[in-house]
Amino acid sequence: MTEDQTILSLAALAHPQRLRAFRALVVAGHEGLTPSALADHLGVARNALSFHLKELAHAGLVTVEQQGRNLIYRADFPRMNDLLGYLTEHCCQDGICEVSANGTGCQTC
Repeated sequence: MTEDQTILSLAALAHPQRLRAFRALVVAGHEGLTPSALADHLGVARNALSFHLKELAHAGLVTVEQQGRNLIYRADFPRMNDLLGYLTEHCCQDGICEVSANGTGCQTC
């Protein structure tokens, strides 16, 4: 992942509705969700959600597939993992890095 791709991804996630939508799609897994199901789950207007899903797709964080008359949105897990990898690439100066049990961060940093 390049620096420009990272900035685009982080900018897309830097909005509360988009972050919530992305997290909901991560939870939904490979099955994904339709925009209407996602809007109902998040309690947001469908037209507003459509704009946010397009932004997430533009950043490469979600994919969209046409299934009949429905669109299915899914989190792009390889892209998500690339983003996480880029952000943690030099964690702990190439030493062993273990996340603490309470999730507060790296135990060796």
